[in-house]
Amino acid sequence: MNNVNGLLSIARKAGYVIIGQDNLTDYKKKLYLVLMDKNAGNSLSREMHFLAKKNNIPLLQVEDLEKLVSIKNCKAVGIKNKAISDKIIESLKKGE
Repeated sequence: MNNVNGLLSIARKAGYVIIGQDNLTDYKKKLYLVLMDKNAGNSLSREMHFLAKKNNIPLLQVEDLEKLVSIKNCKAVGIKNKAISDKIIESLKKGE
C-alpha cells in the first residue's frame, strides 16, 4: 500500500484527484479510475457502481482510503490521469 499512497500523494499535488461523492457525480470530464473505501455505505456504493458502469471506468475498493489520501472521512476518490490510474491499478493488483 505504500506505493499506492505515494501515487495518490503525487496525484493530489498535481491536481489529478477528485475527492468525494458529490464532486465525482458532478464531474463532467474523463475519469480513469474510481477508488472507494470498503466500509462505504450502501448509498455511496450504489452511486459509485453506477458512475463506474456509466463511464466504463474501473472501480476498486480499498481498505482505509482516508489514510491513503490523508483526508478524514474520505470514502471515494476519482483519478483523472491515465498513467497514474494505471500505476495504481497495477500496484493494487500486486498487493503493494
